[in-house]
Amino acid sequence: MYRFLLTPRWLGILALTLVAAAVMVLLGNWQLHRYEGRTAINERIDASEHMTPVPLAEKVPAPTGGPHTAGPAPADEATWTRVTATGRYDTENIVLVRGRTVDRRVGFEVVTPLRLADGSAVLVDLGWIPPAPGGAMAQPQLPAVPTGEVTVVGRVHASESEAGAVDRREGRLETRRVGVPGLARELPYPVYGAYVLLDEQTPAADPAFRAVPIGHTNNWQNLGYVVQWWLFAAMTLFGYGWVARREARRMAGLDGPSAPIDRAAEPTPA
Repeated sequence: MYRFLLTPRWLGILALTLVAAAVMVLLGNWQLHRYEGRTAINERIDASEHMTPVPLAEKVPAPTGGPHTAGPAPADEATWTRVTATGRYDTENIVLVRGRTVDRRVGFEVVTPLRLADGSAVLVDLGWIPPAPGGAMAQPQLPAVPTGEVTVVGRVHASESEAGAVDRREGRLETRRVGVPGLARELPYPVYGAYVLLDEQTPAADPAFRAVPIGHTNNWQNLGYVVQWWLFAAMTLFGYGWVARREARRMAGLDGPSAPIDRAAEPTPA
């Protein structure tokens, strides 16, 4: 009844079905890997709220190059951990990160290099401020930044991808994304390979800076994709089996117009 499945045509259909199902399973596995990675990020974010800060160099490798260079990126497990560092802000090289949204308002994040005792620096995101009157791109009036020694506590944030160009406008560095390597090329000292999202500072930061909220990743979306791709794979295999069974019944004359008529079921003429 199913000998036709060994014909070249049906063997080709089977091969295509198996390849399609395998690709869908692999796509589901990839989304599962992304779900696990994003879940780990969310767990680190939650855990960082209660952890005791440790020295910056314990979580992020110190830069070993010369001026205008960035150090190695931290391990994934180090991101979002709380760290502390002491130094002096370089107010001559403040970076304005434009187009950043907080509470549905577009403004700037202010990133300032903190010069450390060994001559290197770490970029510190002091917070968000609104633009000056005139539009979302109008450079803001910056709150005061301490000129003496400060101690910061914050969370390690990996360098952002697709950073784009770094411009100098009205005497200030300006960019769209916090790409540490690109910003390091504009600075006359080596820079750590990640930046710090400020939680607290001694002496206290100006209250005009608004804390940048830390959002959790949407890991459940990836889990939904896992289920979707695996269901597609199962439906593909089921579809092959259903079509093959239908073809077998058709060839046996059990389906369709050619199916045999059960004469015994016909009523006997009066």
